[in-house]
Amino acid sequence: MGKGNIEIQDLPLEKPGDYDVLIQNIYSSICGTDVAVYNHGPNTGHRITVGEEFGHETISRIVAIGEKVSDFKVGERVYPYPRYAKGNTKRAGTIGGFSEYILIPNAKRNISLYPVDDTISDKIACLIEPFTVGCRAARRGQLKQGQKAVVFGCGTIGLSAAIALKYFGIDKVMVCDVSDFRLKIAKNMGFYTCNTQNENFNETAKKYFGEASSLNGTVADIDCFIDAAGSEDILNLFMEYGKIESKFVSVAVNNALQSIDLLHLTFSQKSIIGSGGYMPEDVKDVMQIMKSGQWNIESMITHEFSLDKIEQAIQTAGDTKNSLNVVIKF
Repeated sequence: MGKGNIEIQDLPLEKPGDYDVLIQNIYSSICGTDVAVYNHGPNTGHRITVGEEFGHETISRIVAIGEKVSDFKVGERVYPYPRYAKGNTKRAGTIGGFSEYILIPNAKRNISLYPVDDTISDKIACLIEPFTVGCRAARRGQLKQGQKAVVFGCGTIGLSAAIALKYFGIDKVMVCDVSDFRLKIAKNMGFYTCNTQNENFNETAKKYFGEASSLNGTVADIDCFIDAAGSEDILNLFMEYGKIESKFVSVAVNNALQSIDLLHLTFSQKSIIGSGGYMPEDVKDVMQIMKSGQWNIESMITHEFSLDKIEQAIQTAGDTKNSLNVVIKF
């Protein structure tokens, strides 16, 4: 209902048309953009309209299907793909993840709804959406086996990017943040970590990655910097400490205008790459990552709330010093 104001309303349950599917949410995860809109009001994240439903990171179960639906069954567990779930890409961030039910118009298998393997738990499955964002960022880096990467931001997107890098065959991955709470979770998942508030980034990175040359002298041998935090200091770090031919992938939501030394970028042959959203290939990779059981993904979920506590849940999700991923259990 606007900045710092969420209202829970009882509404009539929608009935599916001939080609529609009605799904009931099981778990929904809170996105950083949900927190931003709650804290600062509309136009600070996804297109969330005052007076309308929101939420987009969810795992659901089919409870009703239209008379002409043949490729879905009642009881089937599915991931609603936000770009196409409501038949309107502008609603990718507002499909109704914090509503009990979502009506999927003209539902299509592996397009608007993806079946979820039984080996993936409900809790982990509600992280499919943010994991696809992180997976996309890792893919956009276009790294080859033997290359090295650093991820800034130890939230769900950052950790999912780090995990995807490992999945793609990148052995040397360091995760940076200023929250010891989050870095401890990353370390327990097997990642080398750096608290950039307390440690010298370049020296810590050189110890882990080894050394390489840059226009500014000797730096850490890092092929790709992924920004999943959104601080303007991270691009500055890349410009100062990125080696020749290194890449910078921006996946964080950050609309600040920044100046770039294009001559430095030219002579150092560096690249700056944007990564927004996800594609179907990312969904497939994330499903494989989650099925593998190689990483303790559920450890990223630090808090769980019921729907009537959604404001407390969003406030908790905004406390990055004491939380990582926060979910709503229906």
